[in-house]
Amino acid sequence: MKKSSLLAAAALSGSAALLLVGCAGGGGGTTPTDGGDGGETMAGRACVILPDAASSPRWENFDRKYLEEGLTEAGFEVDIQNAQGDVNKYSTIADQQLTQGCGVMLLVDYQGAAEAVAAKATAEGIPVIAYDRPFTGADYYVSFDNVEVGRLEGQTVLDGLETKGVAPADAVVVYMGGDPTDGNAAMFKEGAVEVMEGAGITAAAEPPGVWDQAKSQTNFEQALTSLDGKVDGVWVANDTNAAGVIKVLQDNNLEGVAVSGQDANVAGLQNILLGWQTATVYKPVADEAAAAVDTAVALLNSETPDAGAELEDGTPYVQVTPILVGPDQVKDVIAAGDASYDEVCTADVLAACEEFGVTE
Repeated sequence: MKKSSLLAAAALSGSAALLLVGCAGGGGGTTPTDGGDGGETMAGRACVILPDAASSPRWENFDRKYLEEGLTEAGFEVDIQNAQGDVNKYSTIADQQLTQGCGVMLLVDYQGAAEAVAAKATAEGIPVIAYDRPFTGADYYVSFDNVEVGRLEGQTVLDGLETKGVAPADAVVVYMGGDPTDGNAAMFKEGAVEVMEGAGITAAAEPPGVWDQAKSQTNFEQALTSLDGKVDGVWVANDTNAAGVIKVLQDNNLEGVAVSGQDANVAGLQNILLGWQTATVYKPVADEAAAAVDTAVALLNSETPDAGAELEDGTPYVQVTPILVGPDQVKDVIAAGDASYDEVCTADVLAACEEFGVTE
């Protein structure tokens, strides 16, 4: 746990019903304002930095929307910006936000850039929430159970091998992990390896981890060449990277290969319906955003957020439950509003949508 003085600096006086009003003016931390009823509340400006738009479409399509809706409803003035995959831009955005004033910061790390920002925020008495990706210096970490995400991915590979009729100990499996600078990537791999290698799988090849579809495609193509075109399964850390892997499989007419992923993005759902991807791990972003909002409100009320776990460094970890989605569950993702029927069920996928009960 972090120092109680840090939370006190962001304390909110009055009841939760009077929670938060917009922050004006410079400096970090929070500023007293008139609550309108003779009492005093503390300003609540939520500063959010997203990492990019390339590693996954979720950041702009879902996280921005759900965080803005949730934080606004909670009474925050909301400032959400995207670093667009640039660590220097990340730092510049943070400095601008801190100058304008933040009651709380929610940071999605990008290549370690969030650590320096967290240090600045902490020095100003501003609580910091590591959102989705862990980093040193955060007061709380809010994300999905990322080891469990990896376990579900590992189980996806096993399920695909079973369908293919290949024993795990005999299978040629390639590991395609995420960017090692993202703390989640190690947790995804931990869970996947636990399940896969526990069943007897040994990695036949393991290219460098990235969050980049084009690089994943190139890396997998080289790995496949080194394996003389033989592959039974591919553990892939997300759907974006899986799309690159699948392009190589299609180019080489390799059907029935077990392929994992996560995020339940449009391409991933289409690949699942068409049989190119075995399953994806669906992470309802609305649930993660809601947990982050609850954590932010608790911090500004000088309360202890409800965290059921912690990271190795002791950071309290608020975990959200992921869901495994195969072809029969694609309709559930669309029904939840986290994918569009029109985007998923295009002309070349329409027959598969009908087969698996995906409707508007």
